Amino acid sequence: MITISHKAKQFAVFSIKLLIVIAAFYFIYDQLATNDKLDWAKFIALVEKKQSILGILFLVSFSVANRYLEILKWQNLVAFIQPITLGESTKQVLGALTAAIFTPNGLGEYAGKALYFNKKQTKKIIFLNLICNGIQMLLTVFFGIIGLFILGYEMEVAILISIISLVITIAAFTKKITVKGYSIEKLLKKINEIPARIHTKNNILALCRYLVFSHQYYFLFLAFDVDLPYITLMATIAVVYFLASSLPSFQFLDFAVKGSVAVFFFGKLGVNEWIVIFISTLMWFLNVVVPVMIGSYFVMVFKPFFKKIKEV
Repeated sequence: MITISHKAKQFAVFSIKLLIVIAAFYFIYDQLATNDKLDWAKFIALVEKKQSILGILFLVSFSVANRYLEILKWQNLVAFIQPITLGESTKQVLGALTAAIFTPNGLGEYAGKALYFNKKQTKKIIFLNLICNGIQMLLTVFFGIIGLFILGYEMEVAILISIISLVITIAAFTKKITVKGYSIEKLLKKINEIPARIHTKNNILALCRYLVFSHQYYFLFLAFDVDLPYITLMATIAVVYFLASSLPSFQFLDFAVKGSVAVFFFGKLGVNEWIVIFISTLMWFLNVVVPVMIGSYFVMVFKPFFKKIKEV
């Protein structure tokens, strides 16, 4: 049997972490440098025209609040298994975000967070992360449907509500059917095992987070001199997030997916394509790229759970 030395294991772990960070930065650079639809000259001219440090700090504060709320959400949910500090929650959220940037629909986030815990807790961590992301998705669907209705897509709303009602009805009748040991009934039981106070706090934080990033989008449109009624802008933003979130994508392509959907809907409102693309790119840069840069540090200093135990 071939044994691997401790130094070889350390080198392998370091190489994997370095590869993750290099790949993350490469994907970011590639998307920013090769996107010919980004008119940087217009953007620089607009920034020079505004020259508002307070305005920039105001918009950046939304990104800080966005990630901070996500960190609080994760700290709150993990408390069901074991309490963790705000700093530890920050490491796990940002480190997992970096690992997930080039995985489909951010699936790497589930594995990234699980690595911070005992292997026996992997299923519980994945389940809690599902709860964490699930409520955010439900809010996106809810506000997206309201947005479609406000924008006059009554027929599409009726179809969506019919589909959702059908899915709920089928789930109700098949909740006891077990597939490989799993069933809807067991899932609901697992969800109900989590204390109500944790669910309530998770829901409130998720709602606050949704309001934060959607209003950041709104204020960016104002900064680019887009003059549309508040309700129209917010409804369109809600629809864009809803439809873009429904499409399979990678984190590093997030702005491209949201941007293409946004161009279609905001184009109908007469907003210039370059403005929509730039705002989508800025949202991606502030809410994904910057946190990934910070998360890269946590990836590089990450220590597997078993190693932490040995050190203790």
